[in-house]
Amino acid sequence: MELAKLTSKGQITLPVAIRKKLNLKQGDKVMFLEEGPNVRIVNSSFQALEKIQGTFSGEAERLGLQNEQDVVDMVKEVRRELFREWYADND
Repeated sequence: MELAKLTSKGQITLPVAIRKKLNLKQGDKVMFLEEGPNVRIVNSSFQALEKIQGTFSGEAERLGLQNEQDVVDMVKEVRRELFREWYADND
């Protein structure tokens, strides 16, 4: 268990062990998530990544992407389509 003291301005310094556990560095942001009567502190970057991963869950299978090369090929195709659309609009 780690403790931190609240200043008169409402600030705390997160203990080193907690910063390491959350992989926080200077300038990083944290989120305070309310869970009933408790509040959980999380690294906001990791929280965003988890949300994105959840949003895209199952999309690779739906799109038939089985490996990294499939993703590279899909990106190339999307770029080709955008290139064609751009030039079609500018002819």
